[in-house]
Amino acid sequence: MTKKIVHVAVGVIKANNTLFICKRPDDKHQGGLWEFPGGKVESGESVFDALKRELHEEVALTINSSSELMVIEHDYGDKCVKLDVHLVTDFSGDAHGAEGQKSAWVAINKLDEYNFPAANVDIINKIKSLG
Repeated sequence: MTKKIVHVAVGVIKANNTLFICKRPDDKHQGGLWEFPGGKVESGESVFDALKRELHEEVALTINSSSELMVIEHDYGDKCVKLDVHLVTDFSGDAHGAEGQKSAWVAINKLDEYNFPAANVDIINKIKSLG
């Protein structure tokens, strides 16, 4: 039986030399770990439209534009994800955990101090390689 792939739009929100991250609720898949905010791409929705919708709901930002950073497919064993990762530097609003989740602006060189899901390791490595 083939596992369903969950298509997720992920926003790497960057301001100055910091990134905005959120902590996953304990009762969710990969709960208690930190992540780059985003959410499921709905049927018929573009990745950018999903990103705009999810980042508005999750972290109260209005996204003006984004650029594709990478696509990651990861099998967690119980779930497969396809992460469409976009770099977001053109936004307005004051980012915060709009759904009550913990959140933080973190310097890129401090990301290793936070625990992320396995699929996010490649994102962090890519960001570090960009400088």
